[in-house]
Amino acid sequence: MINLTKAILSLGLLLVLAGCESAYYSAMDKVGYAKREIMVDRIENVAEAQEDAQEQFKSALEQFSSVVNFQGGDLEKLYSQLNDEYEDSVSAAEGIKDRIDSVENVSQALFDEWEDEIQLYSSAALKSDSMRKLSQTKRDYQRLIKAMRRAEGTLQPVLNSFQDQVLYLKHNLNARAIASLKGELKNIDGDVKNLIATMDASIAEAKSFIATLQSS
Repeated sequence: MINLTKAILSLGLLLVLAGCESAYYSAMDKVGYAKREIMVDRIENVAEAQEDAQEQFKSALEQFSSVVNFQGGDLEKLYSQLNDEYEDSVSAAEGIKDRIDSVENVSQALFDEWEDEIQLYSSAALKSDSMRKLSQTKRDYQRLIKAMRRAEGTLQPVLNSFQDQVLYLKHNLNARAIASLKGELKNIDGDVKNLIATMDASIAEAKSFIATLQSS
């Protein structure tokens, strides 16, 4: 019974959020800001968040490198800085997910609207052309969202590794423990490089999609 209640509440929340989004799109449309423009803005926001995340994860990697190459000094302070970098990286990852979710939301609203309006054409030629453009835009969009989600998927393995190191150091804050983490640096470095490359591909896909969308 409790699970059913939770499910009903969750569904209700989703419906409220969907209603809020729908009202938002309607309000923006009335002031001349169409769903297509909102979609472009949100895609650009994802790309910006990915660029910021690249810098954040590189910064966290540098901090981890400083820890494992510890040569003396305030070990507690070094650990605190690493933990701060980890928490900032978590926030960056969450921001990317939220922004990708918002892209999916507006894209669905845009495509639904487009499909509905296609039925209003009286000209068979214009209707056919609009259907063709919609199909192509959907294909381009699927490539984009897959690239975004693929990039998002590279975040968690790195976060997991950082979390392991932070937790381990928290309870073993000594030179011997730090020495035991040196072997992890190469693996994390490889994961961060993969993250950056995958995000570069996603950012490039975003720019390509926006250029295509704005020219259609």
